[in-house]
Formats: sequence, C-alpha cells, structure tokens
Amino acid sequence: MERIKERIAEIYPRMVEWRRDFHRNPELSFKEKETAQKVASILKSLGLEVRTGIGGHGLVGLLRGKGPGRTVALRSDMDALPIQDEKDCSYRSQVPGVMHACGHDGHMATLLGAAAVLTELREQWDGSILFLFQHAEELLPGGAVSMIDAGVLDGVDAIFGVHLWTPLPCGVIGIRSGELMASADSFEVEIIGKGGHGGLPHEAVDSVVIASHVIVQLQTIISRCLNPLDSGVITVGQIEAGNAFNVIAERCRFWGTVRAFKQETREAIVARMEEVIQGVCRMFGADYRFDYTWGYPPVVNEPAATDILAESAKAIVGEQGVWQIDPVMAGEDFAYYLKQRPGAFCFVGAGNTERNITAPHHHPLFDFDEEAMKIGAELWVRTAMRFLGSGKGE
Repeated sequence: MERIKERIAEIYPRMVEWRRDFHRNPELSFKEKETAQKVASILKSLGLEVRTGIGGHGLVGLLRGKGPGRTVALRSDMDALPIQDEKDCSYRSQVPGVMHACGHDGHMATLLGAAAVLTELREQWDGSILFLFQHAEELLPGGAVSMIDAGVLDGVDAIFGVHLWTPLPCGVIGIRSGELMASADSFEVEIIGKGGHGGLPHEAVDSVVIASHVIVQLQTIISRCLNPLDSGVITVGQIEAGNAFNVIAERCRFWGTVRAFKQETREAIVARMEEVIQGVCRMFGADYRFDYTWGYPPVVNEPAATDILAESAKAIVGEQGVWQIDPVMAGEDFAYYLKQRPGAFCFVGAGNTERNITAPHHHPLFDFDEEAMKIGAELWVRTAMRFLGSGKGE
C-alpha cells in the first residue's frame, strides 16, 4: 500500500496545476459551467464514465473495479465566493470580485488526484467508486439537494467528504463521530415604525431604537432559553435603515443566521425569536415582518463510516495526527447526503503558520498549504478501498 503514497507524490505536481488553474478562474454558485467542463475533461482522460448536468452543473465520474460489489461516493464541491482576491501570487484570481476563498479549488484537484490513483489500482478492489463533483455548496438551497433529486445517490452504499481546513495545521486530520457541523439557517426582520423629525422623537415610532432592542433581546434566547448543554448561535450580520442623519427612520431591516446541532434546538430558537420580536414591537407600538429560511441541516457522521475514515487517516498521519475535534458551527450541504446514506465528513489540516498561511476561510487573503492535497488524496484513496474491502489488514 506504500505505492499509494508514492503515486500521489508523483501526481502531486498535476494536482497543483489543476488547483491553480481553478483558482485563477473561479465561478460563483450555480455558474460553474467552465469549471465543470474542465473536471469532466480530466475524468474522461482517466477513462471514467462521466455524466454531466446533474441537478445543474453537477457531474460524476464512475470507476468500476475488477468485479461487482458495493458503490462508494467521494464528493468535492466546485463553487467560489463573491470575494475580491487580495493575495499577491501567481495564481491569484483573474475574475474581479470572485475567488476560491474556501478551498473548493483544492477539493477538486485533490479528488481528481485520488481518481487518477484509484484508476491505476482498480484491479485491487471490487465494486465501484463514484467521484461526485457538486455545484453550489456556498449558496442556498445548495447543489446537493438538486443532485440528490436527480438521482445521484441511486445505487450508492456510502459517501465520504473531505474539507481542506486551515484552522488545523497541515499534517493533521480532524475527525468526529456524530454531530460535526451545524445547521445554517437565515432570517430577515423588518421593524415597521413611524417616521419623523430627528428632533421630535415623541411624534415618531423609532424603528432603529426598536430594532436595537430586538437584536439585544435575541441574544437572551441563547443565554437564557436554551439548555446550556445544547449549542446554538444567533448572529445579526447586517442592518439597514434611514436615508438622513436627522430623520427618524420608519423602517429598519436586519439580517442574520441561526446555527444549531439538533433539529429540536433549531425549532425552539425560531419559535422564541418570533415571540421576542413580537413582544418588543408591541411594547413600542411598532409592527414587524419576520422571514425565516431553513438552511442546511447539521452534518452528522455515521459512527461506522467515521471509523473507516479514522483508520484510513491513521495509516497516513499516524494516531497522533488524527485529532478528535469539537463540533464546528460552520454549515455544509454535505449534510443532505448524510441524511440519505451512511457516510462521514472530515477536515484535513491545511494551515501553515511558518508560511504565513493563516487567513480564515471566506477571507480575501485566504490560501492553504498545497501539501495538504497529498494527504486529502491519500485519505480518499484509502477510505474508498477500505470501504470496498481492500486493505483492511494493512
């Protein structure tokens, strides 16, 4: 099995080329046409059976082993973010206002590298491997839903996902059984008051003041309404009101996100939010509009699949390099696959303080240590072969 590591090292320069090409030419969610064509071309050159246009710009490559057996899916996302790339490097994004700021360029290159190696090893395992390249992970409703609706999981027995993760150092693999990532819901609130002169507040109903009270009170839902053993987050990230400094705004809108690990916690939060907003507005004599959008569910890893990932990871970075991590409040639409099939998702460390690769995900200076792609590719290769019954005794 050491041949896997050697072959990945040989393919690694191609993985870097693929990754940097994707990084220079990013495409936003639901617009990954050129990206999908590039991926499909590489998969076809490897001899895989390729299907495109699945649920949008999604595509898959099917690799068959030496005989019949189970089917395992390995998933990468493809979309970029509406962020201006501020890095000074040769592979900086060439598209104004768009960049790969979450590592999806690396995910594609890593999975393509794994596909190249597994193609060479196809006589060592029975069954099939489905290389799933998904569009629109970053934007609701997410590409996973449309691909599942299009039947991408038909015949699939399990699915695994890998995310390059700069909060963890390169050389580490972060794994957790059960709840790994949070649900990701969004909301919009509009406070409807009565506009007026900035010097005559008693003649108006100040929507900005009321919105301020609502935002503060919403935080008490987490601190005083939830069981302290349950995790939840309510964040208001945007607020908008008024057109002049001396005019009391009649309307104030604000937007935010809710995160949780349990469905019952999500439902409790949204119910209490409505009560708080209604109560504060009633106290001040205002009206309101509350729109809540249910987003991605929590990512919940199946224990047996997590064990397969963990054993594969130990073969790569050793037991000391496999970290049992705490849950992460970020969201991922990989959660939808895990609601349909057994599987697991994990983080491959991609940060490097010595090389100043420290910017967080979704940041204009985001980058990752490309050496992490070797680990990610080997993890996908070993996990697929372990699931299909090869390499269990290594």
